[in-house]
Amino acid sequence: QVQLVESGGGLVQAGGSLRLSCAASGSVFSIDVMGWYRQAPGKQRELVARITSGGSTNYADSVKGRVTISRDNAKNTVYLQMNSLKPEDTAVYYCTTVNSIGGASWGKGTLVTVSS
Repeated sequence: QVQLVESGGGLVQAGGSLRLSCAASGSVFSIDVMGWYRQAPGKQRELVARITSGGSTNYADSVKGRVTISRDNAKNTVYLQMNSLKPEDTAVYYCTTVNSIGGASWGKGTLVTVSS
């Protein structure tokens, strides 16, 4: 089991920046992929970005060029740097990990609110 705790959410004006962090504990040796999803009110949860243990990254088209995902394997932490934020980025952001056999873990989420 992997436990995940997100931090860094909050209220920011459009055009501003936020950095989300997610610290993993527990069976961290098994983690392969780390990533971030988000869920806006009334919408389905969607992938924002993911990063593999080898450093390969994927981004949703809606955030490309504005968001950077990174991870510090020594600290078992994944980060999401978000710049040029838009009101449509408002959502609860969830950290997730996938282990080497496909098992997934989720954090409780952190709320990001972007005001216009």
